Amino acid sequence: MPLYAYTAIDASGRTVRATIEADNEQLVLAKLRDQSLHCTEIKKASSGMKTSFGKKKMKPRSLVVFSRQFATMIDAGIPLVRCLDILTGQMKDPALKEALEAMTADVKGGLMLNEAMVKHPHIFNKLYVNMIRAAEVGGILDQILDRLSGFLEYEAEIKGKIKGAMMYPVLVVIFSQIMLFVLFSFVLPKFKDIFTGMGATLPPVTQALFSVGDFMSKFWWLIILCGIGGFFGVKAWGKTTKGRYTMDTVKLRFPIVGELALKMSIARFSRTFGTLINSGVPMMRSLEITGETLGNVVLSGAIEQTRLAIREGQKLSAPLAASGLFPNMVTTMIDIGEESGRLSEMMVKVGDFYDQEVEAAVKGLTSMIEPMLIIFLGVVVGFIAISIMTPIFKLVNSIH
Repeated sequence: MPLYAYTAIDASGRTVRATIEADNEQLVLAKLRDQSLHCTEIKKASSGMKTSFGKKKMKPRSLVVFSRQFATMIDAGIPLVRCLDILTGQMKDPALKEALEAMTADVKGGLMLNEAMVKHPHIFNKLYVNMIRAAEVGGILDQILDRLSGFLEYEAEIKGKIKGAMMYPVLVVIFSQIMLFVLFSFVLPKFKDIFTGMGATLPPVTQALFSVGDFMSKFWWLIILCGIGGFFGVKAWGKTTKGRYTMDTVKLRFPIVGELALKMSIARFSRTFGTLINSGVPMMRSLEITGETLGNVVLSGAIEQTRLAIREGQKLSAPLAASGLFPNMVTTMIDIGEESGRLSEMMVKVGDFYDQEVEAAVKGLTSMIEPMLIIFLGVVVGFIAISIMTPIFKLVNSIH
């Protein structure tokens, strides 16, 4: 997506200079209007313009620790520039340290903290930058940083639980595939040579098994190449607009896994949107940021349609319910939150509920995957054993 550099004036009359990603200048202007910014200059940024330090990967935990320490220092009354100097000096993560060095120089040069952060989108995402912007406007930087660190910690904890729960099934699948590949490529051909040398008549099942083994032993390199080519081919297709939409649709409709993916997205939507609203970010801007951070274009499209419906005067809950993607409980809670003026509180509660649902779904999925893997491996091993033992029994009977 093209990158545009702009100069704008905010509601307080302060000049803002930053960059933003959009398909064209009209969309840039629309996004700036949503942020109550009056654009005075806009131009397409050079592709070589250094706006981030994305070449180095940052550990998510580093940003959590940075936010927590930053909040503590600000709450203690330490000046902003002094905080940045201290945090830069003690930072061990090379990617975050490099970004902090540039940020410190920008802040000393007169930029606001959020303006310095926006130059490093691979370190500070739109959620982070916009919450910092709202904090600077409201004078509650320490509170927002504390809220951000809590949000990031919780997200990291949920991801860690999911990864931990899926580790065993993934390792079992990988190990079983390797063992089956070795068995078909190297072990079965030896049995075939033995049976052929003894002149045994092979049943159709055994012949089919040996044919698979012959193919794998001769064309193992082709199987590996096809696997690698298929992986990168699907990955490249997934980067296209149509391919990504199709893949995200399949993710949501796939049995069991689709339900888990939807619950994870709803939990992320609710928690992110509630945190932004509670931090003072305008609703339209909060919806835009939330849609971009969901990681699913189908759901992002539903959020964008919701933004358009709100522009026309509809309530938030109505277009979300019309999309058919959000459960009735979610839209009802949102509706109650809008009527009672407690929308951010309701969204956080929905996020908490669906986070628990995700944990339960992951545990249920892993407990179901394990016996299924055992049954699958048992069937495969049993099929191979029967295929090998059948001609052996025939040979023994012929000797008697």
